[in-house]
Formats: sequence, structure tokens, C-alpha cells
Amino acid sequence: MEFAEFIKTPMVNNVTLRRPFTRSLEGTLCVTGHQLILSSRDEKQEEVWMMHSMVDSVEKRLSGAGGTITLKCKDFVHMYLDMPSAEDCLNVAASVEQLSNIHDVSLKYPFFFRPLFDIMENGWDAYQPEREFSRHKEISEDWRLSYVNKDFQVCPSYPHAVIVPKVVDDETLVKAAGFRMGGRFPVFSFFHRESKAVLMRSSQPMTGQSGRRCKEDEKLINSILGKGRRGYIVDTRAQTVAKMAQSKGGGYEPEAHYPQWRRIHQPIERRQAFHDSLIKMIEASSDSGATMDKWLSKLESSAWLTHIKDILTTACVVAQCMDKEGTPVLVHGAEGSDTTLLVTSLSQLILDKDCRTVTGLAALIEREWVQAGHPFRFRCAKSAYAISKQRHESPVFLLFMDCVWQIWSQFPCSFEFNESFLVMLVQHAYFSQFGTFLCNNEAERKSYTLRDRTVSLWSYVNRPETIQKYINPLYDPNPVVIWPSVAPQSLNLWNSLYLRGQVNPGPQDEAWTEITKIRQYDKELTSKVNKLRRQLASLTREAVTAGVVLPSAMDGGGGGDESKTH
Repeated sequence: MEFAEFIKTPMVNNVTLRRPFTRSLEGTLCVTGHQLILSSRDEKQEEVWMMHSMVDSVEKRLSGAGGTITLKCKDFVHMYLDMPSAEDCLNVAASVEQLSNIHDVSLKYPFFFRPLFDIMENGWDAYQPEREFSRHKEISEDWRLSYVNKDFQVCPSYPHAVIVPKVVDDETLVKAAGFRMGGRFPVFSFFHRESKAVLMRSSQPMTGQSGRRCKEDEKLINSILGKGRRGYIVDTRAQTVAKMAQSKGGGYEPEAHYPQWRRIHQPIERRQAFHDSLIKMIEASSDSGATMDKWLSKLESSAWLTHIKDILTTACVVAQCMDKEGTPVLVHGAEGSDTTLLVTSLSQLILDKDCRTVTGLAALIEREWVQAGHPFRFRCAKSAYAISKQRHESPVFLLFMDCVWQIWSQFPCSFEFNESFLVMLVQHAYFSQFGTFLCNNEAERKSYTLRDRTVSLWSYVNRPETIQKYINPLYDPNPVVIWPSVAPQSLNLWNSLYLRGQVNPGPQDEAWTEITKIRQYDKELTSKVNKLRRQLASLTREAVTAGVVLPSAMDGGGGGDESKTH
């Protein structure tokens, strides 16, 4: 396929771009295979590049001789292109609509992108399973890296290497995979150093109506328990839903076959409900003419914040089992690639201070989402404005980032990254010049040779000058567990993301800039004071060595009786 066949009008003069809270820009619009490029005619020669993949829907309105194209983007921003003629308006709108809906992965922009920055560290190597496993020296005696899935035959959505109990051989893993939906057998997710508790994740067992059992699966799960110890299985489905799954061949772990495990049902809505909820929430947010009561009613009926509450509640339950009781936890829902990952990743954010840094959050996303097989290509194909709804779409990762933001808002000093970092990650999940979120799993990434043909987002993020842009000036490392509140009054709408077209970010940006300056001045002043203290200590030592008698601190450094008379 040639991109040129979709581009009827490659260049249009006298086009005006209008964006919220930004001055209008007039210039020449060029339509390429992956970008809309607007070059202005002013002295600064400003250029605006807009990827077709960022567009969720295209609307056109003709007026007089010209027309206006409205681009509703996946990151909830609206942009308007005022065109000089109706023909150009219709042609450009048709081109953008077709180019923004290309489904062939090999034709996506990341395959054509060439970075203008030096790659200091290859992001594809940054968080490989081998490297992550080497960080957990405490578990090396009881756990091992298994390459049973090196050809992706055992589980198509798992990476080539997984961490499993050392006492379980690969043959047992293969049989356990046959008992779990999609082959997603229980694997290591996280080790809580303080309590020595382990977090695992999987998909649902295929017990079915006949109550089928798998001794290999039982052996795998029980192998992480010591003698007389118990563990928790946290199912993200309601008990009725889990029982209904049995009629379709799924189910849950029967207590008779897993006597050392206590099953807890923490209901989170299925991913199918998330997309409708997002659409309703964005509709409510876009209704600028609504009264307060109507707006609050529409927001409540969207159930978006309810989903967030349920997800955070379940993550807190898992974290509490591990931190307070020191018990191992296995988390699963149905497929094990959506709500399961929401819970395991947020539990780690609550328990582990390392996950609250820039590189720590990147590592968490890589191992718990990208490598764990969250189908980004399916889930993030469209956002809230798409005219047609695809069956596999769901804003699961967006919900994760929203939950991270909720915790970040409650503990603003405990996170190294700022809000802009979270917004940036959301944007790259939906449209990006990098290949990190392009496919559904590692098997797909390997088939498209992403490692060799595209650049990893982490190659960009892990550069010192990039990290600096996303540093939270209020950051004060907090080594303890943080417990977010899930009370209704503690959860808020993420204005900086969802209301980017209604709320001017300028004042808030200015405030953060001023805070950054103050913190920088404070650091410089502290550094100077510490330097003076070191110099004073050095001079004191030299004076003592030379036998000089220094004034006593008790008499204020004065000289004898005269100082006492004042």
C-alpha cells in the first residue's frame, strides 16, 4: 500500500490552526503519510507536527467558500484547522480519516521514525527479565528464570523468560499452562523485602462445570508456601461472575484442591464496561454549559471514579495481605491481562518506594504491562471520540495511570516524577513515534522485529536531560508503605488530562515553575551552608592542633567579664 493514494491534496496554503489556550497559527499545511505539518510564515518560522495516529475522530464543517476540520485527539485535546476552500477541507479531512485508521502494524510511524537525539542506553535492553531477576538476589535460592516459553508456544502472551519457583520443573509448567486460560500459568510478579511475601499473577483456572483439577497447577502454587503457611488468592471478579465463567469452561480454584489458600473476591468491572464509562465521563467533561448538579450527576453516572475506587481498594487489599500479614498472594481475573495487571502494578506502587521514581515507574510498566502481555494494540486503538467501537478496545492502561495520579495527588512528596510524566505516558500508549506500546505481546514484537526497526520509549525517557523535565520539585524519598484513601472525597477528576481543553494549564504551570526555582535556591543555599560548616570544622581542627584556645560557646564568644556586663 502507498500512502500517496490516500493523499488527495498534499499541500494547502493559508490554513489556520486553532488550539485551546494557544495563539492561532497561520501557514502552509503539508499532508504526509504519518504527519500533518503546519509551517507558519512569521519570523520565527514555527512548525507544528501532528501525527495522524493521535487523531481519534475527524469532523468537517463547510461555511461559505471554506470550511473547518475538527480533530478530536486520543489525549482529549481538540484542534481546529480553518481551510480556505471547501474542496481542500473535504480532501484533507478524508486523508486524515484514512491515514489515522491504518491497521497494518508495519506501516505505523515508529517504523519510519529516526531519532534526533543520541541513544545513551538501548531501552529494549533496559528492563529485560534477566536484568530484573538479577536485582532480586534475596529470592535466587527459591526462584529461577525459566525459558519454557522461549518460542512462545506455552503461552503466546507471556515473555520469553518468566520467574518461577525453583522446585518446579518446566514440564510441570507446561501442564499447568494447559489448565489456565490462554496458557497464563502463575508466575512471579513482586517480592516484598520487608515481609518476605511474594506476589504472583495468572489467568483463571479452566475448572469448568465438571470441576476439573490439575495437580501440576496445585503443585506450582503450593510450592511458594512453607510448612503450615497459608496464602491468598485475590480474584478480581465477583463470586457470581466467577461461577458463571464455569459454564464457559473457566472458573476458580476450589477450596478442596487448594486448602492452604483462601480465596477473596474483590469485584472490579470487566474491561468491556470501561470504554463506555470513559465516553460518558468525557461527554460530561465537555459539557461546558451544564449546571453544577447536572455535571455532577453525569460524572457519577459515568462510574469512572467508581472504577478507580474499586481498583485502588483491591490493590490495597493485596498490599495489606503482603505487608501486614506477610502472606503470599496470587492475583487473577479472567484473562489475566487487564484487571489483574491493574492490581499487581498498583500494589507494587503502594509497597515499593523504587516504583515511585521515574525509572522505577518505567520498569514497572515494562515488566507488568508490556512484557506481561497487556494487548496495547487492541486496547489503545481508539479513545473516547471514535465513531466506531472495536470489540477489544478498553482504556485499562489509562485507568492505571489515573490510579497512579490519584495516589500521586495524595502523596505529592513521595514521587520523584511530576504530573507531566504521567500525561506523557498516556499519550505514548495511544500514539507514539516509539515502538514500546505498538504490539500486544513479546511474540508480536519479535515477529515485527521492533527491537531492530524501532526505537524504545525508554531510550528517550532514561536520558538525563529528559528525566530532568519530569522531576517533581517536592520529591522527598519516602521509604515506607503509602496507603491511599479510597473515600469519595479523596478521589478527583484528573483535570490536567481530561479537561485540557476547558481548564487553562498556564497558572498551574507557572506555580510549578516557581516552586522549582524555590527548591533549587533552597538546595543551593543548603549546599553553601554545608560547605561553610565543613570549612569551619576544618579550621577548628587546625586551631586545636596548633594549641589555640577558642572562645567558649557558653559565653557567646565574647572576652571575659566585659561581655558579661552587657
